[in-house]
Amino acid sequence: MSPTYYIKTFGCQQNESDSERIAAMLESRGMVRVNNIYKADRVIINTCMVRQMAEHRVYGTVNNLVINKLKNGLPEKIIVTGCMVGMAVRDKTGNFLRLIKKRMPYVDEFLPIEEVGFDHEPVRSDIITAWVPVSNGCNNFCTFCVVPFTRGREISRPYDEILNECRQLIKKGFKKITLLGMNVNSYGADLVAGAENVQVLRDWHKTYFGKKENISGKVIKNYSLNDGRLVKPVYVKHLNRLRIPTLFPMLLEDIASISDLETVNFISSNPWDFSDELIDVISRHGNITRSLHIAVQSGSNSVLKRMNRWYTGEQYLRLLDKIRGKIKNVRISTDIIVGFCGETEKEFNSTLDLAKRARFYKAYISMYSDRPQTAAHKVFKDDVPHNEKKKRWQILEDLINGTKK
Repeated sequence: MSPTYYIKTFGCQQNESDSERIAAMLESRGMVRVNNIYKADRVIINTCMVRQMAEHRVYGTVNNLVINKLKNGLPEKIIVTGCMVGMAVRDKTGNFLRLIKKRMPYVDEFLPIEEVGFDHEPVRSDIITAWVPVSNGCNNFCTFCVVPFTRGREISRPYDEILNECRQLIKKGFKKITLLGMNVNSYGADLVAGAENVQVLRDWHKTYFGKKENISGKVIKNYSLNDGRLVKPVYVKHLNRLRIPTLFPMLLEDIASISDLETVNFISSNPWDFSDELIDVISRHGNITRSLHIAVQSGSNSVLKRMNRWYTGEQYLRLLDKIRGKIKNVRISTDIIVGFCGETEKEFNSTLDLAKRARFYKAYISMYSDRPQTAAHKVFKDDVPHNEKKKRWQILEDLINGTKK
């Protein structure tokens, strides 16, 4: 009888996509998926660390598995992968790896997600919609965010590899594609400029603040794709300086032009890389989503500065006006964090004001959660009481997501 497996996934769509590749790797070795976590020979837990609650849910799941293993003999092997392992691998002190081993002593293997490649066709969880990763990691280093420490620097997949995967998906009958990346609209910066030249505001061991140049050397005017086309990388001018070169508008247009593709979506995108060229591409192609997710995080300029977000509330609103002026029937959703370090009542009210003016159709609102290794963890205090965070969360939830708008 073939050995069986079960994958438990926590976190975002990127983690879900990673789990599809993990399933492909296991099935290439002759393993068979089962639907009961307590009946599987191997259980793989794909972890998230964006908030502390997600981390605690991982520990709870492992503890329940251990109880079942000691009682019934299954699973034979517990494997932990995803963001928690990514953090452990990148922590050169080894402290985090020692911590998770201490908390989960019965785990048999800690598997870095980077060891799961793109050698096999993912085992898709849907027959109509497919997730297609375009990049992994992030170079932005928002002070609250643990992603650069769990997934590392941004690495873009080859342009033609992504395009070919999308074409094959349509041939197999898929109708909808969602492009995935921690910051999809910076896709290709490392391909164009070289990973060592892409702006990174701080390294693991360096100071977290200070000005650095975006790109070493001259602005790159042309980039050769594998099919021989020369394209002009898009640079977004932000805060009076050019940021990074991106190929995302060209990639999105090439994918949208594939015959029989009904819808192409993309997540997540940052305001400071949302270029005029990207807006124009969306406006030209009716099969590109009209539901855009653009994270704002806060409406207070002082909080945004502490978060290391490269825009003001006013600039964000002007971007929305520009998008709505060029793309008909567009809907915009967002992410907002309440109770970030030092957030005053006045700063929170600025977020309320922006939310009213932005006319979001949906918002994913979270209470700030202190995360290890982030700049906020090292240089700020998580000093907004939980009850106040909860109160602010409810006010925004009622305003944006409530039934009575």
